[in-house]
Amino acid sequence: MYSEELEKLFARRGIAPGDRIRVTVKGRTLEGILMPRPEFGDSGAMVLKLPNGYNIGMRIGSRAKVEKQGGKKTTFEFPKAKLGRKEGLPEVSIIATGGTIGAKVDYETGGVHWLLEPGELLYAVPELKDIANYGVINLMSIGSEDMGYKDWQEIAKAAAKELSRSRGVVITTGTDTMHYISAALSFMLQGINGPVVITGSQRSSDRGSSDAFMNLACSARIAASANVAEVGVCMHATSSDTYCSFMRGTRVRKMHTTRRDAFRPINSPPIANVTREGEITYTDEGRVRIEDGGRELRVLKGYEPKVALLKFYPNSDPEILDYYISKKYKGAIIEGTGMGHIAVSPHDSRYSWLGHIKRAVDSGMVVGITSQTINGRVNPNVYTNGRLIAGTGAIYCEDMLPEVALVKLGVLLGNHRRREAAHLLAKNMVGEISERSEVGQQL
Repeated sequence: MYSEELEKLFARRGIAPGDRIRVTVKGRTLEGILMPRPEFGDSGAMVLKLPNGYNIGMRIGSRAKVEKQGGKKTTFEFPKAKLGRKEGLPEVSIIATGGTIGAKVDYETGGVHWLLEPGELLYAVPELKDIANYGVINLMSIGSEDMGYKDWQEIAKAAAKELSRSRGVVITTGTDTMHYISAALSFMLQGINGPVVITGSQRSSDRGSSDAFMNLACSARIAASANVAEVGVCMHATSSDTYCSFMRGTRVRKMHTTRRDAFRPINSPPIANVTREGEITYTDEGRVRIEDGGRELRVLKGYEPKVALLKFYPNSDPEILDYYISKKYKGAIIEGTGMGHIAVSPHDSRYSWLGHIKRAVDSGMVVGITSQTINGRVNPNVYTNGRLIAGTGAIYCEDMLPEVALVKLGVLLGNHRRREAAHLLAKNMVGEISERSEVGQQL
């Protein structure tokens, strides 16, 4: 909607978006098509598409003359493919939550159009109609960087509901915090009996190099056909359109700001690789889908938001832990260096973290130790500093990613007593921890 003043003006003149109009301001006349107001545009400035195809924004005063011209009214509607159902195809649910993958620039209006209706999705990715029958749920429209644990809980509940009627679920979302979302759903969805596939795109769908449509097609293939019961991320495996990887939700990380193959499995191979044509190659066993529905699906509804992720660095002030104690935080994950090392005996004792970590643990906070190195695992038994830190009661989190440890601790503290949460933090639950790290394992 435009501003109240403009809407009243259009109503008096019988004008609506799509009409051809003439605007005369200070002796200058422009003709064009009145466009819908862009979602984030200035409500007080009308948008006019000129005959040359360009859109301009115009603020007009009370002395401006606005006239409706003759001619056929332009309609603004994104094209749709005919939606039909095919016998014998599996049911797949698509849950839209926002992000680049769900948007297309509409060059008629100059704005962003969200692909939310099944017919629009089929127009954009026509091979979807031969993969499955779909139900599309427009759950929310939000950037992943704006999501918090309450949004994760809503997505988890929606996914659980859809799994009761569908073979698999595809969740479209933004990529910036996709690895947090996938970790949260991995822990929140207990006993799933089918694939929950999270996907997005690094580049918008109006670009020739967009990864949106291949990612969506490959995700639909996994949801419709893969014999796994896992939460995972399905994104480009290479910078070319060769295949996508389906990566365990607790073992994936965004490793580049813009590359199409930004998402990589860490400390673990992908569960499977999939081509756009539907060839699925398994590289890790995953949790096999139980065809008779032998698992009982439940959603862990609790989450403790007062859990912090801290990064140790040279000369970092350990009093930051005292701040979180004062704010009554229940847990903290510290990214140490190497195998989980943190300053214990620096020349300047003010930078020793040892006493502060002990104070945090003694206050009732669960403190977990991870590594900034991404690959490999932490170990408190190799060097003295590690043994001293472990002696405070801090928990070394094996080869778990820092972000995953943060989300896991939030879920544990939201659903268990402190003692049980602390016990489970370094225990493998959904593939987030492996028994051993292979020599030479890397990105």
